[in-house]
Amino acid sequence: MKTIAIIPARLASTRLPRKILREIAGRPMLAHVYEAAKRCPQLTDVIVATDSDEIADLCNKNGWKAQLTSARHRSGTERVYEVAQSVAADVYINVQGDEPLARSEHISALIDLMRNPAIAVGTIKTPCPGEDINNPSAVKVVTDLAGRALYFSRAAIPCDRDRTGEVRYFKHLGFYAYRKAALDRFCVLPESELERTERLEQLRFLDNGIEIYVAETPYDTIGVDTEEDLQRAEKQLQAASPGLQGK
Repeated sequence: MKTIAIIPARLASTRLPRKILREIAGRPMLAHVYEAAKRCPQLTDVIVATDSDEIADLCNKNGWKAQLTSARHRSGTERVYEVAQSVAADVYINVQGDEPLARSEHISALIDLMRNPAIAVGTIKTPCPGEDINNPSAVKVVTDLAGRALYFSRAAIPCDRDRTGEVRYFKHLGFYAYRKAALDRFCVLPESELERTERLEQLRFLDNGIEIYVAETPYDTIGVDTEEDLQRAEKQLQAASPGLQGK
């Protein structure tokens, strides 16, 4: 199964401008993400998809493969889609460029999930830390018994109505796997109502009857959207041994 990781890397991020190039533990954020992906032995290739000449130059200087993509894309999925038009693969893995705590194990979990040819879209979840249950920046996911996503939300789902304290919450991590047919369909569909309401692009798949299967991983991450996120990620990277960042 030919599997390619694509790292969408946009320079003009809204909440934390130029975050992809911000240094974390002495290195650009993108370096941590790219090298985590390169450590995954099941991948055929790793490609940075960017709209920025500055990011492309950084990639060239470090020997990282990169492709310039349109500045008009509204999401990382659309950027992955553009690369998929010229690079053939059985599965495309979307590794967000703002996930400096990405590990090779995250990608391996997705690849193992996609070995089932009936699965068109996959993603991953991890047990939700208590401090993130009511944090709207941490997306929660609920799945059925077969591992299919029922819903993603910034709210605390499921609701522990009787306050038993026994509910298991799962945090969604921003890694995706797609077959090309699913990517092609996603990018011709209009933005859905739920997607617009929650500001979660994966809801476009569910709104249109496209199943998303969810693998579980014990490894949490910090998606960097704010200065506070950046500082938290840096603390973890500085404290972690190389083994904790994936091999």
